[in-house]
Amino acid sequence: MSSNKVKVATVWLDGCSGCHMSFLDMDERLVELADKIELVYSPLVDMKEFPEMVDVTLVEGAVASVEDLHKIRKIREHTKILVSLGDCAVTSNVPSMRNPFKLEDVLSRAYLENADLNQQIPQEVIPKLLPHARPVHELVKVDVFIPGCPPSADTIYFAISELLEGRIPELSDKTRFGA
Repeated sequence: MSSNKVKVATVWLDGCSGCHMSFLDMDERLVELADKIELVYSPLVDMKEFPEMVDVTLVEGAVASVEDLHKIRKIREHTKILVSLGDCAVTSNVPSMRNPFKLEDVLSRAYLENADLNQQIPQEVIPKLLPHARPVHELVKVDVFIPGCPPSADTIYFAISELLEGRIPELSDKTRFGA
C-alpha cells in the first residue's frame, strides 16, 4: 500500500447498512478508487481498532447508543474530514422514530411484549441506548453532509472524487432527503 494514498474509513452506527450497500454499488469504480485510497477501517474490512489518523471518514447511521457516542467522538478526534452519509446520519431518520416514546416503553415493547421466549430486557451484548437517537452533527462537528436513503452510488462516488481533489462537494443537485 502506498503511503500517498488517502486514508478512508467507513463506519456504521445505528442504521440499516443501506449506505454501505450503495458504497459497494459503485462497482468497477471501486477499483478506480482503490488506486487513490486506502480503506483503513470499515465493516467491510477486518480492522478492529480505529486508526490514529484518517483523512476521510464516512459515517452511516444515527447516534443511538452509548457505544455509538463513544465511537463517534473517537472518530471525530482521529479524522480530518467527517462525512455524514445518508439520512440516518444527517437527520437521525428511522432510528429517531423511537424518540417520542420513553426509553423504558421502547425496551419493554421490544423485549417483553413482543417476545415469545426469554422475555427480559438485555443487560449485556446489546449496547445501552441513549434516551434519544441523534444525528451525528448534534454531537460532533461534521464537514460534509450527503443526504439520501440511501444516497446513490453515483452521489457517493462524486462526493469521494471531489474530496480526493481537495474540494468540498456541492451536492444540492445530486441528492435529496429520502432519495
